[in-house]
Amino acid sequence: MGTLLIKNIHTLVTMDAERREIANGAILVQDQAIAQVGTTAELPETADEVLNLRGRFIVLPGLVNTHHHFYQVLTRVLPAVQDVSLFHWLQGLYPVWAKLTPEAIYTSAQMAAAELMLSGCTTASDHLYIYPNGCRLDDEIRAMQAIGMRFQASRGSMSVGESQGGLPPDSVVEREDDILQDSQRLIEQYHDASRFAMLRMTLAPCSPFSVTRELMRESAALARKYPGVTLHTHLAENQSDIDYSLEAFGMTPGDYADSVGWLGSDVWHAHCVMLDDITIKKFGETGTGVSHCPGSNTRLASGIAPIRKMLDAGVPVSLGVDGSSSNDAGNMLQEARTAFLLARVRDRDATSMTARNILEVATLGGARVLGRDDIGAIAPGMAADLIAIDLDRPQFAGALHDPVAALIMCLAHSVDYSFINGRKVVSEGRLTTLDQDLLVAETNRLAKELGE
Repeated sequence: MGTLLIKNIHTLVTMDAERREIANGAILVQDQAIAQVGTTAELPETADEVLNLRGRFIVLPGLVNTHHHFYQVLTRVLPAVQDVSLFHWLQGLYPVWAKLTPEAIYTSAQMAAAELMLSGCTTASDHLYIYPNGCRLDDEIRAMQAIGMRFQASRGSMSVGESQGGLPPDSVVEREDDILQDSQRLIEQYHDASRFAMLRMTLAPCSPFSVTRELMRESAALARKYPGVTLHTHLAENQSDIDYSLEAFGMTPGDYADSVGWLGSDVWHAHCVMLDDITIKKFGETGTGVSHCPGSNTRLASGIAPIRKMLDAGVPVSLGVDGSSSNDAGNMLQEARTAFLLARVRDRDATSMTARNILEVATLGGARVLGRDDIGAIAPGMAADLIAIDLDRPQFAGALHDPVAALIMCLAHSVDYSFINGRKVVSEGRLTTLDQDLLVAETNRLAKELGE
C-alpha cells in the first residue's frame, strides 16, 4: 500500500497513553499501520500519497461502534412501532423481519455501514440474530468486505419462541444444535485473531428472553475454545427485561449473566440501563464490557444507563448506535453527543461527563470492549484507522478555542475523510468504496417491499 503522509493538521487528537493533542500535527502511515506521529515540522516532507489539510482539519482515531442490527435500516420509522416500548416494538417487527432475504441482509448491511463510516466509525460490531428465507451471516460478512469496514461479526441466535414462553414467534427461532454447528463453522471459516484483523467473530445469543440457559453456557464454552472470539448479548435493557428475568429465572439479569458464565473480559452486554450496583461492581472486577446505546434507550423510553457510575467502577464502556429501527439513525458522532448530554442529565451534574471523556469512550472504550489493542488511538504501531473533520463549518464558528470539545458540544454531523486499515474510504464527504447514490436507491426499494 506504500506510505501516506497527512500533514498540517489543525489539531491531532491522538488518544495515546499521554492523551496528546498536537497542534499543526502530522501522521505518517506505512501500509496499514501508523509509523510516526508528531508535528508537521518533525515528520518527513513527502510520501507516496500526501494529504495536506492546510491547518483547517481536526483528526482523531476512528470511532468504534459496539452494538448494531444492520438489517433494521430497512424498517426505520414504521408507523405501527413509532410510539411503543421495547417488548411491543419487538412483537410488532418480528413478522416484518420474518420476510428478510439474503439480498436484504447484504444491502442493509452496506447501508448501515455507509452511514456509520460517514459519521466517523471505522470499526463496527453487528448483532444479526434472525435468519429467515435462507439468510446467513455470510451475507453480511460479504457486504462488509466489499465496503471496507473493520468488522466484528456477531452470530446471533433465538431458540425460545412464544410457545415456550419466549418473546419471538416460533417461526423465527432455530434449533440450538443448528445454532452451535453454524457458530463453529463461521468461526473456523472467518475468524482472524491476528493484529490488524479486518474480521473477527463473536457468538451472541440474542437475549435472556429468547434463548435457553443451556445455549448461553454452550455458546460461551464454544467461543472460549478459539483465541479472540468474544461473547455478546442484550442485558437489563428496561423494566420489562428485569421483570422477565425475575419471573423466569428467579434472579436479576446481572445474576443470570453470572450464573451462565457470561462475565469476563471476553464478554460485553448491550444497553445495561438497569444494572444494579452489585452487578456494576462485578463487571468492573471482571472486565465485563458494556455497550451504551443512548439513542435507542431514549427512543424506546427504556431509561438512561449509569455510565459515570460504571466508568468509576472500572467497567469498560463503549458506544453503540443499536438497530436503525430503535434509534432510527446510525450516526456515531450524534450518538457520542447524546451520551455526553444524557450522562449529565442523569446525574444532574455538569462535571459527570466531559467532551473528552465521551470521545475516549467512543474510541479507546470501544477497542477495549471488543478486546482489541490495535485500534482506538493514533500512535506508532496502531492500525491506520483515522478520521478528519473540517473545522471551517458553520457549527464550529466561534468554537475554535477548543476544537476537541466542539466536536461533541457543537455536533459534527459527518466526516470529510476516513481511513480504515490505511485505505481511504471517505474522501471529501463521499464514500470511495461503492456507489453511494445507488446504495440509497436499492435500500429504499427493499424497504418498500419489506414494509408492504
